[in-house]
Amino acid sequence: MEASIFEYHKQEDPVDVESFQGEKRKVIQPASLKDPNLDKLKEALVDWINRTLKPEHIVVQSVEEDLYDGLVLHHLLSRFASIHLSLEEIALTSSAQIRKLEVILEELNKRLGLQDSSPIKWNVKLIHNKDLLATIHLLVAMVKAFQPELILPPNVKVEVVAVEVGKNGIKSEVQTEILTEDSSTASDSSVSAEGVDPIEQLLKLEANKVNTVKKALLHFVNQNLATLGLQVADMDKQLADGVILLLLIGQLEGFFIPLFSFHLTPIQNVALALELLDDMGLQLSNIDPQDIVSQDTTATLKVLYALFKKHKRQMREDPV
Repeated sequence: MEASIFEYHKQEDPVDVESFQGEKRKVIQPASLKDPNLDKLKEALVDWINRTLKPEHIVVQSVEEDLYDGLVLHHLLSRFASIHLSLEEIALTSSAQIRKLEVILEELNKRLGLQDSSPIKWNVKLIHNKDLLATIHLLVAMVKAFQPELILPPNVKVEVVAVEVGKNGIKSEVQTEILTEDSSTASDSSVSAEGVDPIEQLLKLEANKVNTVKKALLHFVNQNLATLGLQVADMDKQLADGVILLLLIGQLEGFFIPLFSFHLTPIQNVALALELLDDMGLQLSNIDPQDIVSQDTTATLKVLYALFKKHKRQMREDPV
């Protein structure tokens, strides 16, 4: 069994057996590497990274090959946690990359709520060595912490061999490693595998509960538009032309949208707003600009709820 493991790795990257000495390492079985569910998860993570870092013009193609030097992780951390670490943008040498990863992972682990005593499935050495299992565990944890509304392929598992090299030889054990939870155990705040999200569930409840959430979102909108001297009384009507929606996004994200970016045609304003939301990593692919223009309550609430959750998470992570 042990021989087959190392023979497999020789096909791509030779394994330094001495590097295993005194520690345990998990190696994904070749059959699991061909699992379509694993491929879907990798594609979803790559898509998430590229959507998130689109404003920085950063594009990744592989979770195995493109995260080892710390550049992408640094930008993701800055994007989601508003953390700006004093690090060189591009680390060219291996030692510089390791030093950069040490700083980034230390801060990331804090943001993910991991303590020194917590079982952590990644470390600097594994990430720098392009360990697929560790890299996926880290990215999945980041999605759950920073963008819990994003749905990853559920119930993805891989067969691994836990290898330990000691003075008395090699010990190995086949295990099942869970990468993503079963959809039935996913958070209530997430969209389910069937495509039902919290807002759609909310609208099925009693009218008074729906109105309570509407009032909370309306308060959130007015609170953030107050510095502009604006107030919204009817969300569906007043957001339908896209202007207030664009101003709200600008206020929440701290950027100014120049006047020439606004259009006389509501559909163009709303389309721009949805594009900005997409750039921010708020994937609302099931919403069409015409839905907002047509004053569709469900679509309007989905957009505001996504902004509310993102803003609330940022406030919790960066208390004033």
